[in-house]
Amino acid sequence: MGLWLIGSDTLARSRFTVSPLAETVGRLLILVGRPTPAGERGWLDTHRRAYRDRIAADPFAALFVRVAFRRSWLPGFLTVPPRPGDRGVDDELDRVRATPVDAYLDDLAVTLQGPVPEGLRVPDGAARVADLLSWVWRHGVAPDWSWRVRAFEADVVARTQQLSAGGWATALDAMRPGMRWLGDGRLQINTYDYPPHDISGGELVFIPATAHRGWVASDPPQRRYAVVYPCSGLLARPRTGLAPESLARLLGPVRAGILTALDTPKSTTQLVGLTGHGLGSVGGHLRVLLDARLVGRRRSGRSVLYYRTAAGDDLVRVQSQPGV
Repeated sequence: MGLWLIGSDTLARSRFTVSPLAETVGRLLILVGRPTPAGERGWLDTHRRAYRDRIAADPFAALFVRVAFRRSWLPGFLTVPPRPGDRGVDDELDRVRATPVDAYLDDLAVTLQGPVPEGLRVPDGAARVADLLSWVWRHGVAPDWSWRVRAFEADVVARTQQLSAGGWATALDAMRPGMRWLGDGRLQINTYDYPPHDISGGELVFIPATAHRGWVASDPPQRRYAVVYPCSGLLARPRTGLAPESLARLLGPVRAGILTALDTPKSTTQLVGLTGHGLGSVGGHLRVLLDARLVGRRRSGRSVLYYRTAAGDDLVRVQSQPGV
């Protein structure tokens, strides 16, 4: 599956979406020991001990994470793309839980490239994996899910702007390591030597997640395909302490943080993801900064981008100098 053949209609109908399950799998990969994305070391330090206690109390889960994640190819039943009618993580976890035992064992055998260990050959194996994922969701994802969604939405805005400015080649080449748009309906999704797979006529979605490299996924009966890609590191976590202290005293911490974040033009959604504040709050502070002529705005495709004016640049520069 190193090359996908994509018809023009499939590419035109492709869209971005968010998947709680994809983010949960990404979190589990970090806990298992895969490379930690930039800015996520604190999350790992917070949750590592509880995860180790959870695994120590569950021999099946301990064996599963030890063997199922030692290769780069993930078991297919863990990575099924979300469906349009999904209402949240429970719908995605229910699909994992309902994986037939034959499909569960086949997916593991493909991942392991060999026989499945006896300890994993149990009739409720998929359900036990779903229980582990549910634990990761409750303890490590759900508490800050709302701002992660804002970060993903901001990333989608940035990707859409790349698409508008440079076309599919620019947007897809920068999405995840090993992926390149080759033209003529050919998308290299990884560097593995697999026969081309024709997904023309299917549904293609792109899913941001806090993962080191991301992965590709499919739901063959539904003709649905997904590319899970790393959310931009800059947007993966709200940036506290962004503004100089003197500027925060002058303008207020939220307003100063927004002004400082506009070192490059950004949309309101991107600023929401960066600062962790709600859309209404960010919009209100932007209006004040616009009235003060510290920021300006311009349209880029369907998005409105905000930028610092010369006066705004001067204010941030002066307040950032040592001794101020």
